[in-house]
Amino acid sequence: MSAVLKAPLVVEFPFTRSLGPVQGAFLTGLRERVILGVKTRDGRILVPPVEYDPVTAEEIRDLVHVGPTGTVTTWAWNHEPRRGQPLDTPFAWVLVQLDGADTALLHALDAPGPDVVHT
Repeated sequence: MSAVLKAPLVVEFPFTRSLGPVQGAFLTGLRERVILGVKTRDGRILVPPVEYDPVTAEEIRDLVHVGPTGTVTTWAWNHEPRRGQPLDTPFAWVLVQLDGADTALLHALDAPGPDVVHT
């Protein structure tokens, strides 16, 4: 019989990430129940906010408020959540475009079943 080789493995990230002015403001806003996005030079509002325009790579710092409600643009039902997911009962992953935003935000929606979720 052959022996099974084993070796300990520790996966870790031994550093701290500072959030910077955009991500820090976004997370502080969430704590205060305010949702912030960033406005690009061409007028697009990106939520969640990023520090650099994904099209032009230009630095973005113009924070703006967006609405607390929005439109579900697409969704997928998770009938069997795995360990570590946000809910331990079936739920929907939804992309929500908040009022005033041009991009969508991923959210876990606690819904009683897939028949009540729609775009």
